[in-house]
Amino acid sequence: MSHPTALTIAGSDSGGGAGIQADLKTFAALGVYGTSAITAITAQNTRGVFAVAPVDAATVAAQIAAVRDDIPPDAIKIGMLGAPDIVDTVAAALEGYDGPVVLDPVMVAKSGAALLSRDAETALIARLLPRADLLTPNLPEAARLLGCAPARDMAEAQAQGRALLGLGARAVLMKGGHADGPDCIDILVTASGAVEMAQPRLATRNTHGTGCTLSSAIAAELAKGAGLEAAVRRAQSWLHGAIRAADAMAIGAGHGPVDHFHEVRQ
Repeated sequence: MSHPTALTIAGSDSGGGAGIQADLKTFAALGVYGTSAITAITAQNTRGVFAVAPVDAATVAAQIAAVRDDIPPDAIKIGMLGAPDIVDTVAAALEGYDGPVVLDPVMVAKSGAALLSRDAETALIARLLPRADLLTPNLPEAARLLGCAPARDMAEAQAQGRALLGLGARAVLMKGGHADGPDCIDILVTASGAVEMAQPRLATRNTHGTGCTLSSAIAAELAKGAGLEAAVRRAQSWLHGAIRAADAMAIGAGHGPVDHFHEVRQ
């Protein structure tokens, strides 16, 4: 039996807590061999993003082609893309791929820095949402994709999830990290209905890269053959443990990373 593999197509985080670095750590922690195609190089740490340099589209395409030719991915996670030509390049590079695709619409860094241009948002909606087996927006990202205000309650979150299905995504995970309340409630919205998945909200500053990490954890579970709901539940539970364990690491002076290898150490 071949070892499960997953490809992440995303930006590099020099601080190691998000982007490609978080994705590869997540894949490794969950027993999946990770490969990567880097779309941008960022200068960042736990306190902010200080520079962003996109990788040229031809090089992005070459990375994806090289991986697909020799190490076919059992699942693909897509994160930060940045520019319209990168969105178009990734969409074209995925032609003929029939495995699961998890699309994390990375638009704004936790520090507030913009990571996706308006033109790229339009291209992402047109070219990649219809290719996504799962779209994983937080509440501000979902609102930005739909051109509306962020959801204020669970009913509005579900409605926005259904609207995103209407744009072509096969399933949507509305992430509840930006909402209020004692629990962080994610809502998995599919054509057959909506399922709420809750974890106790943790009081911590170590949340850098949580979105990247969750989407790559779902991709890892899909690569291992899990069904969609089971993959989301396992990934959510694993991420909760990674956030809970992160305080013991004390990395950086800002929003620290989660502990991707908490299960390994335990």
